[in-house]
Amino acid sequence: MFQRSITVENVKFVLLNGILVNEYPDDKPFPSKLLFAICNNRSLHVVCSENYSDNEIIVITTYEVSTDIWGNDFVTRKK
Repeated sequence: MFQRSITVENVKFVLLNGILVNEYPDDKPFPSKLLFAICNNRSLHVVCSENYSDNEIIVITTYEVSTDIWGNDFVTRKK
């Protein structure tokens, strides 16, 4: 996150305002999901898990979306 110059505020924005791209219910130790939002003119993905028992969100990774892998809508993975 810091190597990619993505701030805590950017991640919070995606967590609060992002759209759900994909869910991974079988991930361990907690189910995870991929969120997308445009923040400060950057298209960002955040992968996070939710630990409901401790009321916490665990950020696994975040990155700027590349159109090499993702479509122009930033939510459809290219084949």
